[in-house]
Amino acid sequence: MPAKKSKKGPTKGSGGKGRRSLEGKKGTLPAQERHWYEGKQRRAAKKAQATQAQRPAGARGEGAGRARQDGPAVSELLIGRNPVVEALRAGVPATRLFMLNSLDSDDRVTEAARLAGDAGVDIVEVNRAELDRRCESNGQPGAAHQGIALRVKPYRYWHHSDLLEAALGADEPALIVALDGVTDPHNLGAIARSAAAFGANGLLIPERRAAGVTMTAWKTSAGTLARLPVAQATNLTRALEEYKKAGLFVVGLDADGDVRLDDLDLATGPIVVVVGSEGKGLSRLVRETCDAIASIPITGAESLNASVAAGVSLYEVARRRASEASGE
Repeated sequence: MPAKKSKKGPTKGSGGKGRRSLEGKKGTLPAQERHWYEGKQRRAAKKAQATQAQRPAGARGEGAGRARQDGPAVSELLIGRNPVVEALRAGVPATRLFMLNSLDSDDRVTEAARLAGDAGVDIVEVNRAELDRRCESNGQPGAAHQGIALRVKPYRYWHHSDLLEAALGADEPALIVALDGVTDPHNLGAIARSAAAFGANGLLIPERRAAGVTMTAWKTSAGTLARLPVAQATNLTRALEEYKKAGLFVVGLDADGDVRLDDLDLATGPIVVVVGSEGKGLSRLVRETCDAIASIPITGAESLNASVAAGVSLYEVARRRASEASGE
């Protein structure tokens, strides 16, 4: 049987057409002679400056500061009159204030515009369709923006050791609220509101598998997150152990607690109140770290929402401390 012929056929030469590819490249122009060089250098320098500005303070050699850890990589839109005013009062880094061009003004709107102007924040008037679109693109479709929104920079969390230092330096006994796996940002915001109302030094949350300071949390907190420190811990159990070594007592909340909240003598001293997750409650390791497990005496329901339990507990702590201070 004759051999199969190749479909490709014999390889042909270039016939001289590829001569230029064999001659090699000419010498490269020096960088300073390239017409695009200066523009490229400017862009590179600008990019380097932007990258440097986005790093945490400790990475720039300026000292670690209290906000050692970065928040989300992108800015977010804070909506609603109270949250916006509270954020501007607290000096939260913001880049732009959006206001409806047909907005019914009140004291909060006037103050927001004044504070934004004093802080050098751009004020932009938009129509309702544009503001609705911006809220939707920011993951808040149908949100009640009340005609005002603030573009804020990523939230920067405190380091858990800095929160401890600030709590120990306060005039009143330390009071910190730790959240053990609370994943609903509405609960985070509501707990922050109660914590601020009853004199807590701040919140302590885990870095992972927990709600962070998002715009939903901002909105629910009615702006209190602008002035209440929130610290993150890589390992919540180790952070609580550190707090215990510093003299704080750790009290967990659980329906099956070994002491009733209204009988908790530790309430008048420096404490950490630990609120468990919405479904599972306190995790095993955190529970074992607690000095006491307190229960809230209730009737007519099996349990309370995490934010409600936190609010009731913080009120009781504040009440007992006030009673002791008055000598009752």
